[in-house]
Amino acid sequence: MTDEPVVFVVDDDPSVRRSVLRLLETAGFKVEGFPSAEAFLGRTRPRGPGCVVLDVRMPGMTGLEAQRRLRETGQSMEVVFVTGHGDVPMSVAAMKGGAVDFLLKPFDDEALLAAIDRAIRLDRDRLQERRELARLRVGYDRLTPREQQVFALVTAGLLNKQVAAHLGTSEKTIKVHRARVMTKMPARSLAELVRQAARLEITPSQVE
Repeated sequence: MTDEPVVFVVDDDPSVRRSVLRLLETAGFKVEGFPSAEAFLGRTRPRGPGCVVLDVRMPGMTGLEAQRRLRETGQSMEVVFVTGHGDVPMSVAAMKGGAVDFLLKPFDDEALLAAIDRAIRLDRDRLQERRELARLRVGYDRLTPREQQVFALVTAGLLNKQVAAHLGTSEKTIKVHRARVMTKMPARSLAELVRQAARLEITPSQVE
């Protein structure tokens, strides 16, 4: 993945927002700033990895509400919360929602940069996982209904002759279907095919 990471800074205090943006630009990050959660949520998620440095208490939508909205709309992004008015229930809610860190203002620059580094690594890994899963789904959708049955049964541990008996066909036919499954997914071994089935959550009952 070669997309340049983007760090979004959402804070209604212009001086804090400018200060954080300057810090991140100096550290080499591509940045975008927003004065409100509503303005940030109107921005389409970039293709590549990123994270958002999100103030908790803002006029209108709060940072915790914005975090929840990101999850609900499928634009989930790693969040680093910053606040000048933190308390234990607030920090617990943020971390339960998946926040990478919860920093109190005035925060240490190095602590913020370290949290952002962690957030971007996590987001990059998650994006890679999503793209790999999408690739697997494309391969699975290319399988014929019978090939999908063979895929599910073989990865459930059945031998070719058992799959043939289950489907009422010959073992030779199952070998042909199995070879096509390996090519279309693609998979280099049965072990890899089993891992693919687990990631796709495919079970025999789903294709009976």
